Amino acid sequence: MPMQDNSATDLTTQAQLDAVIRLLDDANIIVHGADGVIIRWSAGCEALYGWSSEEAVGQTVHQLLQTRFPVPLEEIRGHVALHKTWQGEVEHRTRDGRFVFIASRWVEAVLSAKAGSIIIQTNNDVTEMKRVQNDLAEREAHLRSILDTVPESMIVIDDAGIINSFSAAAERLFGYLADEVCGQNVKVLMPNPDRTAHDDYISRYLTTGERRIIGYGRVVTGLRKDGSTFPMELSVGEARTNGRRIFTGFIRDLTSRHKIEEELRQSQKMEAIGQLTGGLAHDFNNLLTVISGNLEMMEYRLSDPNLRVLLQEAQSAADDGAKLTGQLLAFGRRQPLNPALVDVGQLVSSFSELMRRTLGEAIEFKTVVSGTSNEALVDGSQLQNALLNLVINARDAMSRGGKLTLEISRVKLDVDYAQMYPNVRTGDFVLIAVTDTGSGMTPEVKEKAFEPFFTTKGLGAGTGLGLSMVYGFARQSGGNIQIYSEPGQGTSIRMFLPAAQRSVDSETREAQAGQLPSPPPGGSETILVVEDDARVRRVAVSRLTSFGYSVIEAENGTQALEQLERHADIQLLFTDVVMPGGMTGDELADRVRSERPHIKVLFTSGYAEPAIAGRELALSGSWLQKPYTARELALRLRELLD
Repeated sequence: MPMQDNSATDLTTQAQLDAVIRLLDDANIIVHGADGVIIRWSAGCEALYGWSSEEAVGQTVHQLLQTRFPVPLEEIRGHVALHKTWQGEVEHRTRDGRFVFIASRWVEAVLSAKAGSIIIQTNNDVTEMKRVQNDLAEREAHLRSILDTVPESMIVIDDAGIINSFSAAAERLFGYLADEVCGQNVKVLMPNPDRTAHDDYISRYLTTGERRIIGYGRVVTGLRKDGSTFPMELSVGEARTNGRRIFTGFIRDLTSRHKIEEELRQSQKMEAIGQLTGGLAHDFNNLLTVISGNLEMMEYRLSDPNLRVLLQEAQSAADDGAKLTGQLLAFGRRQPLNPALVDVGQLVSSFSELMRRTLGEAIEFKTVVSGTSNEALVDGSQLQNALLNLVINARDAMSRGGKLTLEISRVKLDVDYAQMYPNVRTGDFVLIAVTDTGSGMTPEVKEKAFEPFFTTKGLGAGTGLGLSMVYGFARQSGGNIQIYSEPGQGTSIRMFLPAAQRSVDSETREAQAGQLPSPPPGGSETILVVEDDARVRRVAVSRLTSFGYSVIEAENGTQALEQLERHADIQLLFTDVVMPGGMTGDELADRVRSERPHIKVLFTSGYAEPAIAGRELALSGSWLQKPYTARELALRLRELLD
């Protein structure tokens, strides 16, 4: 009797299983034993995989379908034995050789103690859904790579002004990490009055549809994490997703553009003033010529001694007027020049004793001549006048004494450097740098320093024509002049004069030998670049990236220390010496060395003398003077890193 009961139970269970299979025949159902041998094969499986029930039943399911499991099969069987079920994604191969993605669910069922347990598989073909998911993931990765590499920053907010997305460029621009700002109101990135009014802007648009910025580009002010502000161009687009509005803002930093535009306006202003001044001086010189000539003729005809004294005073005043117009003509680039081939180093050396006497004993004076070929086609006497003017200005800026360095060297200005400054040409130049430890200049004074009659000296202490004359001489000689100065840090006036072409230099010899100059050496290390001038920083980063280095940027010392905490793989610090924000480059280097002694340090500055600009930097040897070429930078980096 017990045997008959068990047999009846087996038949009833088998009948129920067959009934379920017939009911769900169109579904993809496979029934197999614990050993994987197929017991039932639905019509849905015939359509999906291509094998008929007669062909499939009796075969091992994982061999027939060449199943690719996400985890080992034994691990799945152990999970089923413990939990009676398992689900996951697998790959099956069809009869015609295609692989399909399957969402598979396994359920263990016990037919009877005699028959043992079976596995019922329900398989859903998710190949198309998987393809769509992969396509979406690929597109998202592609979009993310674009957003991470484009220079414009992207911020996405909802209709309440809450930040949902913050691109990598936005992180670099504002100084925040995405995790710090996502979930906050976007007005955290705005200074007043826009900060307090921003919510009203969105509310007014949602209520009235009035567009103030959406669909248009506007120049607004951004607020960085460190509290500094900057000009930016903001373009906002609108979209709807899941019934909600989102606003996407694309931001372009205009700091560099504004600086270039300001320098261009300054250059154009100097050009206009020069033309006006030169023209007036030329005409006034003609008048002085008439006055002086008549005074000379009158002097010979006067016999009254008292009248002769008056006439001589008038003649002396006319001579002073002629000197004044000569300075104005120099600024307007209309002075007569007699250019000749001059070794600037020798000229300065022979002229240095006069400059030393002019400075007095309270000022330490040093002349540094680098290299043996510093020849330029210039007017030697006018160059001496220009240098004397620069030395006198430096002396007046050091009322309590100090150090003055006059340095002559040959430099090569490349395309990168020329792109940073208006009116700068590429090529070989003789650089004359006059660097003092005086009071320095504010940005406002520096902007007007070359304008005629502008002076910061007291009444009667100066005409304001000294730097103007030097500016005109440099430009008329085919060169340029620049000022590096910070209040309290001193000033470096740098005059670039076109160098005379060497007969056969090293590169020419290589070309004659049919050899090209070797490419600059590169590397794969990570370098932290700290530079407050956005254009100079961009050029430095571009150069380093082209050499193969990984580059991390910072605008000042505070940002540099934050980047140091985030990146453990930094191997070299490349920093400017004089920077805003209360921390100089050498102070930053001391902090970095104390925290990570293995990090190499390379300093750079526009100052000509390391001991002036960075105190003891000259002793370290890790010094690169601006302007530097890409090759000079590459070689110096390998010297330090190797």
